[in-house]
Amino acid sequence: MSQSKSSRRWLAEHHQDPFVRRARAEGWRSRAVFKLAEILGRDRLLRPGMRVIDLGAAPGGWSQYVARTLGGRGRIIALDRLPMDPIPGVEFVHGDFNDPEAICKVEHLLGGERADLVLSDMAPNMIGVTQVDQVRAMALAEEALEAALRWLKPGGHFVVKLFHGPGFDAYVKRLKTEFTKVAVRKPKASRSRSAETYAVAQALRAARAGSHSGTIKVEEVDPSSERER
Repeated sequence: MSQSKSSRRWLAEHHQDPFVRRARAEGWRSRAVFKLAEILGRDRLLRPGMRVIDLGAAPGGWSQYVARTLGGRGRIIALDRLPMDPIPGVEFVHGDFNDPEAICKVEHLLGGERADLVLSDMAPNMIGVTQVDQVRAMALAEEALEAALRWLKPGGHFVVKLFHGPGFDAYVKRLKTEFTKVAVRKPKASRSRSAETYAVAQALRAARAGSHSGTIKVEEVDPSSERER
C-alpha cells in the first residue's frame, strides 16, 4: 500500500529531526529521552538509590535513560502491555498496570517498599478527532495518577504527559491537592506543533500516599498506549 502524502511528510520530518539523529548516534531507543532528561535535570528529581516505576514503558527510552543515569544504584520497574526488549538494570512487567496480576508483580518487586518516582509518557492511539482524542488522553493520564497514588511513598514525585484541552485544568488542579509542588513543562524536544506537555508533581502529601480513590469523571478508555519513537 502506498504511503499518503501526510505520512511521507511525517517520515521525512522525522528523519531530519535533530533529536532523532542524536538518539540514534547515542544509542537511545527513542528521541523522547531528551524530554525526560530536561525535565529530571531541571527539577533534580533523579538521585542514586531511588525506586522508579515507568508506566507504559515500551519501547523503553525513558527506562533506558533512568537506568544509565542511576548506573545500578537504584531500582527501575517498567510496565507495558506491549513486549519490550530487555534493558540492563530494568525489571520489566509485561501487562496492563491496572490489571491485578501486574499490580501484584510490581508490588512483589517493590518488596514492601514504595516508589520514589513514577513516570508516564503514555498517550492513546490518536484517531484524529480532537474531542475524542483529548477525552481518551485525559482518561489515560487519570489512570496513571491513580497508579502513582497507589505506589508512591510520601514525598515521592510523578511526571505525566498531558495534552492541552478539556480536562487539562481540572487535572492540574487535582495534582495540586495531591502534591506539594506542581509545574507544567514543555521540553525543547517536544515538537512545537504538538499539544503535549508534561506535568511535574513533586512531594506527594503524606495523607495521599497509598490512596487511589476519587477521580475526575472521564469516559472509559482502552489503556493501550503509544509512546513516541
